[in-house]
Order: sequence, then C-alpha cells, then structure tokens
Amino acid sequence: MNKRRWVASLVLGLTGILFLISSCKKINEATELGGDLIPPVDNVNTFETYFAVESDNILFNDTTKILASDLVGIGHIGNDPEFGQTHGDAYFNVSSSAAEGAYPFVDRDSLLIDSVVLSLRYSGKYGDTNSMQTVRVFEIAQNSGFVDTAIYKFSDGIDYATAGSELGSKNFALSSLKDSLTVINGSDTQRVANVLRIKLDTELGRRLASYDTAYGPNGGYNKDSIFYTLFRGLAIKADAAGNGLGYFNLFDNTNTKLSVYFRTTINGVKDTSVTDFVHHARTTSTGASHPGGVANPIKRTPAGGWATYLNNGQPQDDKVYLQSAPGSYANLRIPALDTFGNNVIHLAELIIYKQSSELENVLTPPVQLMLDKINYAKDTAFNLENDLPITASAAIPFSSFGGQLKFDNTFRFNISRHVQGIVTRKEPNYTLRLYAPLSATVYDKKLNQKVTMQVLDKIADGRVVLAGGNFGDPAMRMRVRIVYSKI
Repeated sequence: MNKRRWVASLVLGLTGILFLISSCKKINEATELGGDLIPPVDNVNTFETYFAVESDNILFNDTTKILASDLVGIGHIGNDPEFGQTHGDAYFNVSSSAAEGAYPFVDRDSLLIDSVVLSLRYSGKYGDTNSMQTVRVFEIAQNSGFVDTAIYKFSDGIDYATAGSELGSKNFALSSLKDSLTVINGSDTQRVANVLRIKLDTELGRRLASYDTAYGPNGGYNKDSIFYTLFRGLAIKADAAGNGLGYFNLFDNTNTKLSVYFRTTINGVKDTSVTDFVHHARTTSTGASHPGGVANPIKRTPAGGWATYLNNGQPQDDKVYLQSAPGSYANLRIPALDTFGNNVIHLAELIIYKQSSELENVLTPPVQLMLDKINYAKDTAFNLENDLPITASAAIPFSSFGGQLKFDNTFRFNISRHVQGIVTRKEPNYTLRLYAPLSATVYDKKLNQKVTMQVLDKIADGRVVLAGGNFGDPAMRMRVRIVYSKI
C-alpha cells in the first residue's frame, strides 16, 4: 500500500460505566477476531465483560496532501440527506510531451488545427453512477496563485481564478465512462475506454502552436518553466448538479492528456498528426515523483444529522457520523479501563454497529476505518503499534486489526494488546480516534518515528452512521468486549 498523512483533536467526557456485564455472564457473542487463541469462558478460569464507550463527533481539520499516486475526485453530491453536499474540482498544469527545445507541431507555416480534446483517465466512482454530471474546462489564470512547486491539500477549498471564457464542457453519466469509444485521426482508428473526452475550442490549439523554441517570453517549447508563464494549466469545474464523484488519474500520461489534432503539408505531402500535452510530475532529490502542479479541493457542506451532531455541544453522542476525508472523526473514551485490574487479556475488541441511513445503498460506507490514539496534550496521534504492527517488508495488517464492515453490520477492532498495556504496564488510557482517512500519519513507538499508512484508495470515498456509546438500544451500543483471566 502507498503511504502518507495526519491530524487530531480531543474532547473528554465523564459518565462511568454504561454497563459492565460481569464475569458471571455466559459468553454468547461470536468471537470475530483471534477466536482460535481464546480459551472458552467457563466463569472459573476465563471470564467475559463489556465496557462502555463514550463517543463524540468532531470535524476533522484534515491536512492530507495530494500525492502522485492519488486519484482526483471531480463531481458533485448534492443530495445526501444524512451528510449534506460534497463538491470536487481539479486543477493541473500540462506541457508538451515532446522534449524541451522541440517544436511539437512539425511545420508552423502549413499548420491547420483540426480539433483539441482533453482526455482524463477514469479510475473509479462514488455515489450514483447514473446521475448526470457536467464538467467545464477553463484556463487557470496567471495571477491565480496556482504553481507547479506546491503540494496542495484536499481540504484547501480554493477556487483558483480562471482566465477567458469556457474552453469546453461535457455532460455525462459516470456509468458511461466504461464504454469504449472510437477515436479517428486521419487513417488511424483506435478504441478507448475508461476515458472522459472533452472537446475544447480549437483556438486553444492555435495559441499553443504560436509558441516557439527560442529562449524568450514566447519560448514555451524552450523550457517547461517558460511554458507555464504562457499557459498556467487547466481547471476542471463540476456543475452543482448530480449525486456522485468520478475519480481520475491525472498522472497517467498515456490516457490523461490535452491532444491537439492538426494537418501539415511538407514537400507537397499532406499529413494528419496529433501532439499531446501532459502533466509532467517533477522528480525529487530521492527520485520520487513530486505531485506539484495538481490540486483537488474537496468541499464539504455539512447538513442533516452530520451537521446536528457536529454542533450539538455534547461530549457523549448516541450516534457517530463518519465522513471520509476530508470529513470527521469520533473521539472514543473507555473510562472503565482506568480501574480494571491486572488481568490476562485474551481478547479485547471494540464493537461498533452500523445504523441504517438514507441512500446508503448509493452513498456507501468506507471499506476501511482507522483507529489510533491521541495523547493528553492533544498534539500527537499514536499508532496502536502492538495491535497494528508495521514493518517495511510487509503489508499493513488491517485484516487482523479490523475496521472492515462485517456480515453482521459491525465494525470490529482487535485492541487486545492495547488494553493489556493499560492494565498491566499502566500505559495511559488515551482517547481513541475513529475515522476514515485517505491515509493516516501516526507516531509508532516501536519504530520510534512517524509513519504514514494508506487506509482508503480514494479521497471522499464513503460515509457511515454508527451507533454511539449512548445509543438508545443497549444491544447496539458501541462497547468493548473483553475476555480475560485473573492473575
């Protein structure tokens, strides 16, 4: 998996134990995590108990930055009765795919521009794939503040200024982007699929053809840095209509490109050709791709239950509204662990019940939730390194840690070693943080450094309503189940 990110906040509440089902309770709940290692509960040597969880909804001050491995989300979710609206636009620069110093249009004197097409590599969706979306393409203004050296946050929310009139637009359903299209250029014919093609004004092609290779103010093909002073880049803006996001790979230079189709006549021979302008990812000193020159502001407008619970001023909520990044998280406290004795912990699992929500069949839950902990100073997020061990040579073990929606409509996390550390080694009973980030940056004590874990594949991919610690139905309340033996 890829790597990155973080941030946190903390709100404490006091209630004590919601319910503590004591050791005389016979085990009756299926063991989902590590069941083959857990001895049977006989109420003589092995016991079972439950601890209440205090839950609080918090808006996430997300600092996640776009990387060269990320997809951008473009579109509009205008009808989510539970969470409100989501809007995504994209901005990126392009330059000639030809080598610096080469004129890409072959022969300026005989040049005729036929058409200009922007192609975007389609790589996924979220929401209603049959709802119609409209995107419009503009030129980014030179005074917009958009630069190729900055790495932009998804939560920036900046509408970069554009110059001139609209270059082109496309109305489409996300479901149609998988269909193959026939692209004809002279005698060449090819089929393409998973590409959004937007026809642009041919005047843009004539303008691009007017640049030269000399080192000077019009020398766009001398160096890319000069080209950017002449053409800052493209803005792809979604209309405020539809109910879904499309995901596109702007770093795929084979399928994401600005193509100018043209004709030339050389020595009396007519020829049709195409030249492409692509996003060139800069290379860092370590050889990695630098994601500068791409921005994808994702704007959230909370409404419905999400807005209510974010602003209710209560430290203990009966429901948790999790919106994937850039979105929200929940602070979770387990007060009973402060007084739980030194016992052998065979299993400690956080159990969270998903609740039904409007349009959840279309606006689906995240495929993975993340759980970490926040220190008392509220300035550092820590990995639960004993339950989620990270090594350079292995994939992150989310399957054993938990956080995926199960068949019984629960999310479960195995926090056995975390709880053992609290009751035996007197480690701090820090507040836990539950969220659905694109990636999480946390401090790992075993590695003695910050690490970044990819959690979701796409930005703004999922939302879910969960039962909190004060949920009305006691059987559905968020809780920690512990199977233990006395020492």
